[in-house]
Amino acid sequence: MKTLKSNIDKAEIADMEVAAFGGRIIVVQSAAEAEKAVAYLNGQPYVGIDTETRPSFRRGQTFGVSLLQVSTADTCFLFRLSRTGFTEGMKCFFQAASPLKIGLSLRDDFSRLHSAGDFEPRGYVELQECVSQMGFEAQSLQKIFAILFGRRISKAQRLSNWEADVLTDAQKLYAATDAWACIRIYEELERLKKEKFELVHNMV
Repeated sequence: MKTLKSNIDKAEIADMEVAAFGGRIIVVQSAAEAEKAVAYLNGQPYVGIDTETRPSFRRGQTFGVSLLQVSTADTCFLFRLSRTGFTEGMKCFFQAASPLKIGLSLRDDFSRLHSAGDFEPRGYVELQECVSQMGFEAQSLQKIFAILFGRRISKAQRLSNWEADVLTDAQKLYAATDAWACIRIYEELERLKKEKFELVHNMV
């Protein structure tokens, strides 16, 4: 029987090897490119999703979503929404039951995306609900991933400028990894549901 921690502390995560997405990363910068990307994604059974927003360091200042990441197991599309706009294809994608859209804190992501375009989300899986139902206490992507795989997702680029003229390789890898990690977590949770495992509840 596999034994897993229900939660984990940051000090333990810091000592872990870094995990990173190893597939294709495609930056989408026009409405036409966005529609082609969505057409490809619509043929997938499930995808991981996440968003990035330009950080604000001034009180009262907020920005719209800069980047929408949608990943399969081997390809991640980075939609630069300030350039593509929220296309009709994107709206249909989020309102369709398929593909299954997997993410963490999706309510926040959907709320932010509504500033780019109106849609009624369907066909999604909230990972925080999944882990809670299975007895895990961890709720962050980094902690859940560390518990399941013993590897660390770097957060070094989180507060970088997501509206920069050109995204750095480090930014692209960070963004793709977050979306891809959602798929890996979902697949592992589905596997765990089919076999016996024990949770160790520890003080964090």
